[in-house]
Amino acid sequence: MSISTPAAAKLAGRKEWIALCILCLPLMVVSMDVSVLFFAAPAIAADLLPTATQQLWIFDVYGFILAGLLLTMGAVGDRIGRRRLLMIGSVGFALSSLFAAYAQSAETLILARGILGIAGSTLMPSTLALVRTMFQDPAQRTKAMAIWSAVMAGGVTVGPIIGGLLLDSFSWGSVFLINIPAMVLLLIIAPFLLPESRSTAKVKVDVFSSTLALAAILPVTYGVKTLAEDGWAILPAALLAAGLLIGILFVRRQLTISNPLLDIRALMERRTGGSILVNFIATFTLMASSLINTQFLQSVLGYSPFVASLWSVAPSVVVGAAAPIAGKLSQIYGRPRVMAGGFLLSAVGFGVLTQVRLEGFSPLTVLLVGAALVAAGIVSVMTLVTDYVVGVAPADRAGAVGGLIETSNELGGAFGIALLGCVLAAIYRHAVTPFLPSGLAPDAAQAAGQTIAGASAAALHLPADAAAQVMKASREAFITAMHATCLISAVILLLATAVTLVLLREQKKAVHTAA
Repeated sequence: MSISTPAAAKLAGRKEWIALCILCLPLMVVSMDVSVLFFAAPAIAADLLPTATQQLWIFDVYGFILAGLLLTMGAVGDRIGRRRLLMIGSVGFALSSLFAAYAQSAETLILARGILGIAGSTLMPSTLALVRTMFQDPAQRTKAMAIWSAVMAGGVTVGPIIGGLLLDSFSWGSVFLINIPAMVLLLIIAPFLLPESRSTAKVKVDVFSSTLALAAILPVTYGVKTLAEDGWAILPAALLAAGLLIGILFVRRQLTISNPLLDIRALMERRTGGSILVNFIATFTLMASSLINTQFLQSVLGYSPFVASLWSVAPSVVVGAAAPIAGKLSQIYGRPRVMAGGFLLSAVGFGVLTQVRLEGFSPLTVLLVGAALVAAGIVSVMTLVTDYVVGVAPADRAGAVGGLIETSNELGGAFGIALLGCVLAAIYRHAVTPFLPSGLAPDAAQAAGQTIAGASAAALHLPADAAAQVMKASREAFITAMHATCLISAVILLLATAVTLVLLREQKKAVHTAA
């Protein structure tokens, strides 16, 4: 007996939502890997003894490699099939996670994180493209996009919790090993529940454009980070200039070839390009906030990784409601106004974080309130951007457009950690050095003068009085650096509020009167 049309439609609808749940698994793991190391920083510092620059590279090389290849992998998925690419990437992500878990030096861990970025770049655009092709109804797609954005933000939130739980019982390598069961599960169930989809047009992937994109991002990143960290020097300045030049060549190529990796002309449209810029700013500040808050909970307040991770998830109660509320408000007031309101809310949150003090009103309470406001505002912005850009994209280019959105996400987050992380580190070094006790061994003095995690590691091997002086100086220096970094972030978000209202404003409809 055949199934009735309404029953068949209902069954198909359920299958779409079940498939969305499956897609959330790799999305959660990849986004979780951005933040899972935050609470592992002290353990890595004690075991591998990275410099401040190496520590930043351990955090953000994953994001930069990811960002450099997302456009390419989005186009590859459009060509060979998004589900197929998702499964290939799952194998690579599991193997590179194993490599990272057993890294024996800071350099090896940086390399492993880079390889993880290559594998991760196949997963994220595939998930977004499959959502775009599975949900044709705009209302359902909006709900699916809200879930997609919430899971991505949730992965960043859940990462520290899982990391903290593992670090209480196992070595820091366990935060990578947890990826492997998730990838194995995806490989088992994806062929049965996820539909295959690909572009009907067999567009050739431009490998040269992909090479140019990566060759532009990495030297620019290195140059900016090194100049911010160490001041003017010829080598980083030359690499920065070379990266910018390669970036210009990349743009010129995209404007001249028939099937560009990145549609520059679409980006020049005010609302599309403005949406990508707004998304970049949102993730730029969000990841910097996460980095600051996790270091404060562990190294300043002295919580264990697990306890610190539990406190870090407290703001998610507010954040979880942000995406659906933003979607409802956008239907009443329009996306641009709600997104500008989200930026303003986050700026207020950073203002609250500048009021954190070691003495006086509970620093933990102030930190949690500020973090909740920052995250709620940013998640609201990111949800509306994703829904808008994916909604107007042609289905045949869903993978490439998904790669573009994720590129802005990952570049924003990686640059946020890199640039604001450099500001945090530079101010910390300037503030802590004069107050370190005299007579410290060179290694201990260097570690304590680089990062607060290094100070904590060095203090473990010092006499009680010297250890207390080192920790007092490092905590006060970190508070100073934290306040300055949060103030800079608040100013950036206030500027983003104005940019959003200008670039994303709706076109006024012409009024025609009868003659």
